[in-house]
Amino acid sequence: MTKVGEHITVDIIGTTKEYDPSIYEKVIKDIASAAKVTILNISKYKFEPQGFTILALLAESHISFHTFPEKGIVSFDFFTCGKVSPSIALDIIKKEFKYKRLSIKEFDRDTNSLYHDIYSSPGLKKSYIVKDVLEDFKSKVGQHIEILELEQFGKALFIDNEIQVAETDEHLYSSTFVGAGLELNQANERAAIIGGGDGGVARECISKKFNFIDWFELDPEVVDVCNKHLGDIGKKSTEKNSVKCVWGDAFESIKSIEDDTYDHIFVDLNDDQFCIDLAAKNMDSLVRILKPKGVITAQVGSQDKKSKQVQNWMNVFNENFGNTKLSRVYIPSFDCSWNFSSSINH
Repeated sequence: MTKVGEHITVDIIGTTKEYDPSIYEKVIKDIASAAKVTILNISKYKFEPQGFTILALLAESHISFHTFPEKGIVSFDFFTCGKVSPSIALDIIKKEFKYKRLSIKEFDRDTNSLYHDIYSSPGLKKSYIVKDVLEDFKSKVGQHIEILELEQFGKALFIDNEIQVAETDEHLYSSTFVGAGLELNQANERAAIIGGGDGGVARECISKKFNFIDWFELDPEVVDVCNKHLGDIGKKSTEKNSVKCVWGDAFESIKSIEDDTYDHIFVDLNDDQFCIDLAAKNMDSLVRILKPKGVITAQVGSQDKKSKQVQNWMNVFNENFGNTKLSRVYIPSFDCSWNFSSSINH
């Protein structure tokens, strides 16, 4: 990260009069003196019938005021690469203007960027701090794939603007996923993985000594980009003798699988309603290839953020198996707990 400077904006709300333009020029000069910055030029303009704007060009960047008399608002902006924080302007502004409240925003200007969490709400904005963008492209099957280096969580895979895994805590996701199924049935002869392009679930199945693992993945470009940048997650699972990769539509591919083949099926699709409906539509095929007393486990999302979708997944499992068990783990990079639903094929 390279720091460029510091920036502060202040909206002075509830001003009761239109100040003379000379006041703004005086305040700018007072701020420049306090902040030890050099004014190169001042440009100003008075609008008719009301309103005023003034900009001071600094050797270190700029200071500006823009007024909205009809709204009782004066907007202030100060960006500097100087040694003194632009927040020093606050005391001067508070002394010179009468107001009801101040809306203050302060932030560093640097080479990091912000990536908004897809689950931010209008009242609560959350963002990942991004140090670098390693990959950003649309795959042949139409997925927007990004590998971002995050300040807190290391390298992370985002698909269609939603975080999938981050290298610092992916083990929590994959180990809980596979462990949830094995808690209900310890058999580990054969497993099927549907999705899971980052390779974490495959790695966990290998570590649990499954003899045969069929990995059905729609988008090989996800696997390739994760092998390239997040290799410690998959640990070259695609190259293991116990793993057979089947590219393309998983639900088309499993039509050729014999009945009662798998001890475990791990469904690592998106947790949105489209994938819930897709799984429900193909549940007969999944039941067919699952051994008696075999276990199917799916990642079903977060009860904290998407409780309705978690319930919809559980409803599909209950309707088809008559039972479901929910496992839960907190994943820091997701900023919430995540759930996995498991059912036994009776």
